[in-house]
Amino acid sequence: MTPSATERGYAPVRTEHTAVDLAVTGTVPEHLDGRYVRIGPNPMGGFDPEADHLFAGDGMVHGVRLRGGRAEWYRNRWVRTADVSRALGERPRPGRVHAGMDFAVNTNVLGHAGRTLALVEGGTRPYELTDELETVGACDFDGTLPGGYTAHPHRDPDTGELHAVSYFFGWGNRVQYSVLTAAGRIRRIVDVEVGGSPMMHDFALTDRHVILFDLPVTFDPRLATRGMPRWLARPGRSLLSRVVGRTPIPEPVIARAAWLGSRYSSGLGVPYAWNPDYPARVGVLPRDGGSGGVRWFGIAPCYVFHQLNAYEDGDVIVVDVVRHPKMFAGGTVPGEGVPVLERWRVDPASGRVTQDVVDDRPQEFPRADERLVGRRHRYGYSVGADTGAGRERLLDFDPDVLFKHDLAAGTTAVHRFGPGRAAGEFVFVPASDDADEDEGVLMGYVHDAATGRSDLALVDAQTLETVGLVHLPVRVPSGFHGNWIPAAP
Repeated sequence: MTPSATERGYAPVRTEHTAVDLAVTGTVPEHLDGRYVRIGPNPMGGFDPEADHLFAGDGMVHGVRLRGGRAEWYRNRWVRTADVSRALGERPRPGRVHAGMDFAVNTNVLGHAGRTLALVEGGTRPYELTDELETVGACDFDGTLPGGYTAHPHRDPDTGELHAVSYFFGWGNRVQYSVLTAAGRIRRIVDVEVGGSPMMHDFALTDRHVILFDLPVTFDPRLATRGMPRWLARPGRSLLSRVVGRTPIPEPVIARAAWLGSRYSSGLGVPYAWNPDYPARVGVLPRDGGSGGVRWFGIAPCYVFHQLNAYEDGDVIVVDVVRHPKMFAGGTVPGEGVPVLERWRVDPASGRVTQDVVDDRPQEFPRADERLVGRRHRYGYSVGADTGAGRERLLDFDPDVLFKHDLAAGTTAVHRFGPGRAAGEFVFVPASDDADEDEGVLMGYVHDAATGRSDLALVDAQTLETVGLVHLPVRVPSGFHGNWIPAAP
């Protein structure tokens, strides 16, 4: 059977590489001094599209160091969780994990408080990396993080603090809002009651509020016990069905279950699924409020992996999201229906949420200027593909275009990477601290099927013209999120 574009794109690489003095076509702007890092699943045991979920698998970080108009190096490294360390014949790294949750850290990587942090969600703690992407160990922010963390924190541009909403099936019907100081210590935690045990992948932040997405993808005990022998799976499934999403589960019980799950697992899985009986709603929590301060607004069933940005327009809260009609309804490739960019307006006065389509072409990985998190924005960027074969499934196409959405003018410009070239998420890097909103470059990895290698592409955010291509000696598999980490002053 010929592998699909998805299977080819997500196929893992087998070797860690270090390359220096990378070739460049075009130019690397002189002001770029730092690292572009991106992470994704790269299962050490290989990828079976019939059994393995695209979102699972050991995490691998890919990074490029830019300085003085040059591309100094490229590195790719597995994140050394305990299992990865043992598989590589290495001693596990130090650091306490949460409730035995030491699974694939593969979803996001960013810099904060002098640390490079590899992130995942669902109850697992971050892993700290060195500047050269070697693993330091599990990170609990100097003992201030009591549980797991999120894959999608958002930085307040005024304070430099990271705001997060984390979820974990063992917390019962709660998610956790936290604030991490610019110095790297948790200063605030609020437990928020939700409808059960949802996968809350992302959230939004405004000047005054935290916007929660309590949507019908929830923990599924059947998937959590898949692969276990019947004598173990049946009572385990029964127990989980009675308590998950209702009451907290003691950490020792979770740790034992995690160990059994890893021992008997028959493939790479994600224990969350579409739940048609779970109401979809948006929550508004005051940033300085307590657990009882959240207000909920019902919406039609859907799923949101990623929001672009949010802000307050008087008393109305505006949130730009990529909306999926359905998610995790079956199979190892997620998504049913076309993911489109929408603008949601949450009106506390009327108690309603209006949802307007901004762009109906299939797209994902929306990003905006990070200096405007929680503030009114004009531009947003995403990657996608033309409508055509494969559009009914989120990842079953080569995302060969980069979109620039002008949300004030209501227009969208397109940059094409060309046939056989597939782009991952692109991030915006301003030309200077006081540059205009789209004055800077967009950067991200682009894979060329013809050469079997990838480039770090630099695109002018104003004109969408290519500025430079940093040529890598290897392929960067399709992955998830990345960020630009400026060099320390």
